[in-house]
Amino acid sequence: MKSISFVQDALSVLEEGFVDLPPFDPSVDLEHLRAVLLTVAEKMRDNFPYPHPFYLGQMLKPPHPIARLAYMLSLWINPNNHALDGGRASSAMEKESVSEIARMFGWNTHLGHLTSGGTMANLEGLWVSGRLHPGKHIVASQQAHYTHKRISAVLGIPFREVPCDHRARMRVDALEAILKEGNVGTVVVTVGTTATGSVDPLVDVLNLQERYGFRIHADCAYGGYFILADGLRPETRAVFDHLTEVDSLVIDPHKHGLQPYGCGCVIFKDPSVGRLYKHESPYTYFTSHELHLGEISLECSRPGSSAVALWATQRMLPLVPRGKFAEDLGKCRSAALRLCDLLDHDPRFVTAFAPELDIVVWVPKADSASRASQISETLFQEAAGANIHMAKANLPKLLFESRVPEMQWDRDQITCLRTCLMKPEHLEWMERIWTAFDETAERVLRMTENG
Repeated sequence: MKSISFVQDALSVLEEGFVDLPPFDPSVDLEHLRAVLLTVAEKMRDNFPYPHPFYLGQMLKPPHPIARLAYMLSLWINPNNHALDGGRASSAMEKESVSEIARMFGWNTHLGHLTSGGTMANLEGLWVSGRLHPGKHIVASQQAHYTHKRISAVLGIPFREVPCDHRARMRVDALEAILKEGNVGTVVVTVGTTATGSVDPLVDVLNLQERYGFRIHADCAYGGYFILADGLRPETRAVFDHLTEVDSLVIDPHKHGLQPYGCGCVIFKDPSVGRLYKHESPYTYFTSHELHLGEISLECSRPGSSAVALWATQRMLPLVPRGKFAEDLGKCRSAALRLCDLLDHDPRFVTAFAPELDIVVWVPKADSASRASQISETLFQEAAGANIHMAKANLPKLLFESRVPEMQWDRDQITCLRTCLMKPEHLEWMERIWTAFDETAERVLRMTENG
């Protein structure tokens, strides 16, 4: 909170850039403004405590203070990064920031830009795929984000799902069976699934690409930044080491990149795909001969503030191995491993598998899948009442059946508890989190046994 005073200092610097203009002070009723703002604050209290370490539910990572402040400062200009007319400085900051992200994946040449989020970024990636391979299928795993199937329908591109293995990763044998049928234009490889944090076997998919000649689009919206992290499993590390070989990828700075919503990013390895975006506009793109970001984006107006916040964050926390940013990612993964270890040594619960990144899913042990699902629902509600906020996921029995052979599978899916350990503080707080959850779990399980 102390850092908010820095905005006034920064505003003074910003205003010095416009001292040659006649004085202008917009008329605002300050008392009314204050009253409305306090009302907003009251209404915003109706939220879960997303920034606190006791929140470990959905993928809601608080922005870094520098991102908040830079975003706030930029709103005095309110730049629009569609054309240089609307955001000269912020457009330059976007290009620089995206280039730094591209270099993180080993691409010195690329075409890319920010988007309003991962959905729009994936839409652009699949739109380019559809233009390059018209009429051919897009293929993704059953655990890929639902947006791929939905976007394919919006774009009028045929779509197929590939079954997953017991770790929620795309099955290579099932993918090859589809490829043998022909007519596949693009395979989506998910690097960190939303439900379980699983990483598809990119190296095997690259081997298939040599034989079948399809594009590879990597959905790294959630997991992409872990390319900087140490301590990954060898097969997971191999996926990140080969991301430089994919054709396009998506990453969400508003997840592990410490940015406010919405800030996604799509990058293409081959800059020549920019020709597919070419369009005419009778009233923009005339103030500079430089590339306007609107000329390589399907979106028109886009918040330059997102670029300003991202640029500032990457100045403060460079995207380099063994830097502070990478170190904090490692803490997130360590927190997930610690939680998994606590669960694996507790006879009341069973995990699906050790986390590849920083998501852990587990269920209470019970005599049937329906009973375990019911207890998960109760645990979810009661833990929230104790200020331990988790999430739920309905996952296929394949992920658990070998782990609990005594369980009766009276349904094909089981409701799991799911935790996203996306804050580095989760590592330091894990024992405290576990103690609070353990007390709730003991009470709930005793209650369910008696009821």
